[in-house]
Amino acid sequence: MTGWQTLLYKESLRFWKVGFQTVGAPVLTAVLYLLIFGHVLEGKALVYGTINYTAFLVPGLVMMSVLQNAFANSSSSLIQSKIMGSLVFVLLTPLSHWGWFWAYTGSAVARGLLVGAGVFAVTAIFTGASFVAPLWIIVFAVLGAALLGTLGIIAGLWAEKFDQMAAFQNFVIMPMTFLSGVFYSIHSLPPFWQTVSHLNPFFYMIDGFRYGFFGVSDVSPWISLGIVGTALLVVSAITVNLLRVGYKIRG
Repeated sequence: MTGWQTLLYKESLRFWKVGFQTVGAPVLTAVLYLLIFGHVLEGKALVYGTINYTAFLVPGLVMMSVLQNAFANSSSSLIQSKIMGSLVFVLLTPLSHWGWFWAYTGSAVARGLLVGAGVFAVTAIFTGASFVAPLWIIVFAVLGAALLGTLGIIAGLWAEKFDQMAAFQNFVIMPMTFLSGVFYSIHSLPPFWQTVSHLNPFFYMIDGFRYGFFGVSDVSPWISLGIVGTALLVVSAITVNLLRVGYKIRG
């Protein structure tokens, strides 16, 4: 294997060896969300006029799990390596900044997609599985995981201790995820909050992903694709530059 492939394998093995915690626990959390919200609202609300609430909720939970775990993978790896001092062994290798980028982002995408597949497999037992446009599902899952993986690298480079990382996740990632339409259609919101939702890039990831299941969405999937793709390019450019200059990892 080449250098970046070796680092990718190492990062993938890191989360896989504790799969009960990194994969099993998020799947259980998503199922609990489905059971609680589905039980409370099933039969009381139809989304887009025809879709029962439990079926509507499943894609949102799947995508939320993909995003949160992709971010957690790259961010936790970097901050743990920095604090424990093991990052120096990666710094000693002749890996370029591109090698770092592809390895950490690739492993984040792998974990995000693995957790998402697990969530879907379990939740489909309760709702069944239906796909209108599978390609859109794959595209938005991969783009969303890559975007959150790159954000995780930025957070991991920036944070110098665990509470800074926790603050980034609790005050940035979690609110943007939960306020992105995971549990509701934004058309059910007042006009002001609909406008606010349209400023949240996470909304477009989840809305485009959901389109692949039902063929309907709050905005056109092409608009969502353009916004998510642009956001990924911008964040990736920032991440690669930070890695190139060795931001907070080289003296």
